[in-house]
Amino acid sequence: MEYLLLKSPTYVFYCHHLTHPFSTSLKPMDKSSNQHSFTVTYLINSCGLSPEKALSASKYVKFETPDKPDSVLAFFRNHGFTQTQISSAIRKYPPVIIRDPQKSLLPKHEFLKSKGLSITDIARLTSMSQFILKRSLENSIIPYFLCCDFVLGFVFLIIKVISHVIPNIEILREVGVPNANIGLLLTRRPRAFAVSSNRFRICVDEVNRMGFNPSQMEFMSAIRVLRGMSKSTWEKKVEVYKKWGWTQDEILVAFKKHPNCMIASQDKINRVMDFLVKKMGWESSLVARRPKIIQLILEKRIVPRSAVYKALLLQGLIKTNGISLSTWLNFLKSSSGRRF
Repeated sequence: MEYLLLKSPTYVFYCHHLTHPFSTSLKPMDKSSNQHSFTVTYLINSCGLSPEKALSASKYVKFETPDKPDSVLAFFRNHGFTQTQISSAIRKYPPVIIRDPQKSLLPKHEFLKSKGLSITDIARLTSMSQFILKRSLENSIIPYFLCCDFVLGFVFLIIKVISHVIPNIEILREVGVPNANIGLLLTRRPRAFAVSSNRFRICVDEVNRMGFNPSQMEFMSAIRVLRGMSKSTWEKKVEVYKKWGWTQDEILVAFKKHPNCMIASQDKINRVMDFLVKKMGWESSLVARRPKIIQLILEKRIVPRSAVYKALLLQGLIKTNGISLSTWLNFLKSSSGRRF
């Protein structure tokens, strides 16, 4: 009975009067008017919208048959939406009622599930805002969630750092590290503090035992290196250096001069040592006294500079007792004044 009432000429006149308040008479309905009437009726009867909301929604969407909207409603029901949530979603974004649910709604639903949201969460989120319904999955929704993941990850990192930073700062102060050096490590490498106080103290004690000076930045660098490396990884790299003839004392001296020499991978250490010792004729102990060279890029810096150095040496343009290859590798500047 209610459906017949909504299809009656009286109700159509009511709709027409609301949408055309300045019209003096009701003109014969054309196809567009019939379409408008069907849309309003469907939104009220099938979607649960009030007459006023249905009229408002019909300004943004019109349809003549129930095929598309029926498929959308079926999708919502099959994916956990309550009738109230369905009505809310359509009020928020009326064009959703004529979208292809398999192409528009399903991919968004699957993406939200992949982010850990339950069916109930997805229904609640979708019905609360038009963002999910209206925006493109690839261009808006996915970038939005990636941004949220980044922000949350950053927040969790800050929380983790803060929970450890104060006791770990106190550990550094106890052994005489200047506040300025602590501040530099905190601003440049905050992750160095994101470890339990027990683990941090073990690293500090080990660096102290090795003979580092707490007032120098190498002390902080050594802590950062040890904090980010397991004992087994450290021992493997020690064995690589020993394979090239370094003694335990030479390894310690190299680490104290340039702690980052222990960050290089085992493969990188082997390739640099192989080139310098076997191809350039260096003594292995010479590299131990110049550990910073281990960090240089082999293909882009060590090899081409060594070739130039060798050519200049053969042509007599530099002397064997003059500039050394290690100086050439480390400190030679380009014409622009930048190291290359």
